[in-house]
Amino acid sequence: MALAVLRSRGLAGMAAPEVTVEVHLAAGLPAFTLVGLPDTEVKEARDRVRAAIQNAHFEFPARRITVNLAPADLPKESGRFDLPIALGILIASGQIKAADPAMLDRHEFAGELSLSGELRPIRGTLAMCVAAIGGGRSFVLPKDSAAEAALIDGLAVLPAGSLLEVCAHLAGQAPLAPAAVPPAPTFSSYPDLSDVKGQAQAKRALEVAAAGGHSLLMSGPPGSGKSMLASRLPGILPQMTHDEALASAAVQSLAGVFDTSRWSQRPYRSPHHSASAPALVGGGGVPRPGEISLAHHGVLFLDELPEFQRSVLEALREPLESGHIHVARAARRAEFPARFQLVAAMNPCPCGHLGESRCRCTPDQVTKYRGKLSGPFLDRIDLMIEVPAVAEAELATRGDGEASASVRARVEAARQRQLSRQAKPNALLAPDEIDRYCLPDCSGAQLLKQAMTQLRLSARAYHRVLKVARSIADLAGAENIQGAHVAEAIHYRRGLG
Repeated sequence: MALAVLRSRGLAGMAAPEVTVEVHLAAGLPAFTLVGLPDTEVKEARDRVRAAIQNAHFEFPARRITVNLAPADLPKESGRFDLPIALGILIASGQIKAADPAMLDRHEFAGELSLSGELRPIRGTLAMCVAAIGGGRSFVLPKDSAAEAALIDGLAVLPAGSLLEVCAHLAGQAPLAPAAVPPAPTFSSYPDLSDVKGQAQAKRALEVAAAGGHSLLMSGPPGSGKSMLASRLPGILPQMTHDEALASAAVQSLAGVFDTSRWSQRPYRSPHHSASAPALVGGGGVPRPGEISLAHHGVLFLDELPEFQRSVLEALREPLESGHIHVARAARRAEFPARFQLVAAMNPCPCGHLGESRCRCTPDQVTKYRGKLSGPFLDRIDLMIEVPAVAEAELATRGDGEASASVRARVEAARQRQLSRQAKPNALLAPDEIDRYCLPDCSGAQLLKQAMTQLRLSARAYHRVLKVARSIADLAGAENIQGAHVAEAIHYRRGLG
């Protein structure tokens, strides 16, 4: 037969629409034409496929070959279509025949071919496989990509090492064995909170932030332990659910950075302050996820916060509220999830030693330094604390602080109270839900009223104080928000001094 039709998947942001790969062989001068909005990577498949077929000891047909990637209005990118294109040529030329005429329709194929015919891993495997669930088809993938695809329930994944193995499978000579689910990680790579000496107040703020999923800003001199504290936040967060782990892994797979050994572990991203807005929120000619999406259901740490470009920080305002980011370009648009927990650190002044005799920063320099952070951006941060330098006596003592496991137990108990009460963390409560679940007692309401006047809190800040107070009450196991809970929440809202 001169026509072969196979199924594959494209990528459009986090979506993975089905792509039909049609291969037609006709008489005429030898030619190889690819249609269906292929980009440069896809067009280069002509040379990879030709060499792979020949090195697999098949004959590359000297005929007019037309490959159509449908739908025609969907842009196609990357080398994932190499495998279905090569198979289509071999089937259309009659060099391989499926053991069952309906076999091709029961499979989807994706994989990049090397010149020797070996299959190389592709990015976006999890996104493609999630979209394929319920379609009733098995997914043939390179072995390295199949390892992550096997994490998905409800989909038959068939790993293959080469073009020859896939041909033998279709011919019924050597069926591919389903991929085995990789073993769950037996250890956690999170650093432990007990390593941090002193900083009791900062540890308490970290626990409150973890309990409710709140954002946190730390200000203190160099070497006070801000980065050390931030890196220990993932270790005290609740264990990821299967859906959270799959959503986080799918974004990382799309960027090609997913590691199966870190399955169900909270991501921790710490981009350098020189990062551009597209690097942070996503973008590019072909939209790719940025750091905020790679931190989905995890922690995004921004060290030296005022050193980031102001436009970069302003780009965080929308995803901090909505939990997703829309990337729009002239030809393409994409939406990526971005439900991350922001932790930031900064110095109190350009030199970092404000209030000490060695500080030579003028008031204008300090004001300009802090002015790099806009009011609307700071308004979206729930907790702001000062992290003082650690005393010499504390540095000399042995690190015997509370371990992350103990703190995580309290955080998980508080988070379970939130899920039972409102089915979401406190940080995600909407205004009407705040009115329902975050009502303080009389003393708490009076404290909040005074804080609104003295600290000139906005409506957003008012709601965030209530949500933090609700998290503090949950950590204490209290049903109602009391004055002490509100007082502590207001203390975290007093600013950076």
